[in-house]
Amino acid sequence: MHRKMAKVVNYVKPEDEDYLDVLFWRSKTSAERLQEVTRLRRNYYRLNGSFPEKITKVITTRPNDL
Repeated sequence: MHRKMAKVVNYVKPEDEDYLDVLFWRSKTSAERLQEVTRLRRNYYRLNGSFPEKITKVITTRPNDL
């Protein structure tokens, strides 16, 4: 049996992409966001050196955030 896969493409305008990203991350809890940032940092440092013991807490927001 030969099966084919349908190609699916979703076109998203660049300005809408930021909006969708913000909506996605706002739907997550603070703990889930922090867990993902920590995972990304560990992966980065695993590739580029050792994970630091202490990380400075810096919070920034964009003026056009929801």
